[in-house]
Amino acid sequence: MTLWNGVLPFYPQPRHAAGFSVPLLIVILVFLSVAASFLLILPGIRGHSRWFWLVRVLLSLFIGAEIVAVHFSGEWFVGSVWTNTSYKAFSVERVQAHVGLHVGLVGINITLKGTPVQQLNETIDYNEQFTWRLDEDYKKEYVDALEKGLPDPVLYLAEKFTPDSPCGLYYKYHLAGHYAAATLWVAFCFWIIANALLCMPAPLYGGLALLTTSAFTLFSVFAFASISTVPLCQFRLGSAALTPHYGAAFWVTLATGILSLLLGGAVVIFHYTWPSALRSFLDLNIKDYSSETNGFSTVILSNPLHKQFGVSDLKITTAL
Repeated sequence: MTLWNGVLPFYPQPRHAAGFSVPLLIVILVFLSVAASFLLILPGIRGHSRWFWLVRVLLSLFIGAEIVAVHFSGEWFVGSVWTNTSYKAFSVERVQAHVGLHVGLVGINITLKGTPVQQLNETIDYNEQFTWRLDEDYKKEYVDALEKGLPDPVLYLAEKFTPDSPCGLYYKYHLAGHYAAATLWVAFCFWIIANALLCMPAPLYGGLALLTTSAFTLFSVFAFASISTVPLCQFRLGSAALTPHYGAAFWVTLATGILSLLLGGAVVIFHYTWPSALRSFLDLNIKDYSSETNGFSTVILSNPLHKQFGVSDLKITTAL
């Protein structure tokens, strides 16, 4: 700092809006493209099946998009505060600023924006990312932030999450993010299986796959909630305290798990109580040939094209 005569070192990194994530944007665009493509072909589906397909596809895309998108979101645990705080080390100068903390599954994002932005002849507008992925070193990123001479509020919050901090937040949130991400990827795999089974004459197994998707999605929420409790250390930033709380990604994931649970449960219940309505909703051209015959169930797959080309209907017999 003496070399620069009390002026902060040059800060060459580009600054982006808080919460901006390129992978998150890509995931959203991919699923929106799939939804738009389906809406383009929707008028070609005749009869009431058009609306059944609309509900099925949009609900399924929402569940799949949410499961993938929350991996790249920093809105699992968030907090913000307006405060009058110190700006640089070894300086009595203070600034009015808005400080934000965004905790995700793979790291934290810290924002600092002055009110107004121009104070002390500087532009106070920072957005810093610190990650704890398996192949990245959080402590090294913190040391790099020290060398860059980032403002005091950013370094203060980042230091609370270092492995050497007495708060112990690093291990809590690192484990929380690790197990939540792992269970969400398993949920995504079962979501793919559920979609494949619901397009086949196996609605019961599709419903069970949806229930499994729900179970792993809820496991991720419970894993994050059980480990990442309210910090034991207080976040004091000048004249105010920052108190984090569960963010949008946490609540949307919880809602998605409950939605998958309701949908999977409905499929299983309708399979046993009203199978004809379930087949109509899933647009399956299937009729029961014999519901029970000596402990076996026979299902005939029929299609109008079968008679035109002289193809026999396909019979599937399964044990009850």
